[in-house]
Amino acid sequence: MGDTVGAVGSSPGPWIGLASACWAANAALGASVGAGLVRTGRFRWIHHALYISTTTTTALAAVLSAGSSSASGRAAGRALAPALLPLAALPHIGTPAQGHPRRHALAALSAAPFYAAALFRARAARAGRPTRPTRSARPT
Repeated sequence: MGDTVGAVGSSPGPWIGLASACWAANAALGASVGAGLVRTGRFRWIHHALYISTTTTTALAAVLSAGSSSASGRAAGRALAPALLPLAALPHIGTPAQGHPRRHALAALSAAPFYAAALFRARAARAGRPTRPTRSARPT
């Protein structure tokens, strides 16, 4: 059977990259709508669909990273997991349509450092760099 989702112990890097790309696309769309550069009109559901994909891929990447075989992969998951908190708060803090554009934008942007840290750590995991120095073998 094909490895489509990724097994426990596999590299979390692609999933962290996908979650980060979903967040970046959603943030870019939200910012451009907020700045008046794009009008979604009847297609407001696109922003909602991106939000659902962002939250889902972020949760999936964090869970898959927790089962990573490398310490760097697990560190990437620990760095990404806090991004779920502002994502979970977004529907409850008000939306621009409800008169809270700044609050919504600040909450969405507060996830950015977690995505950046996770990408950095996933890159280290992919390069095979340990998060801590390893002990060298005893000289004989």
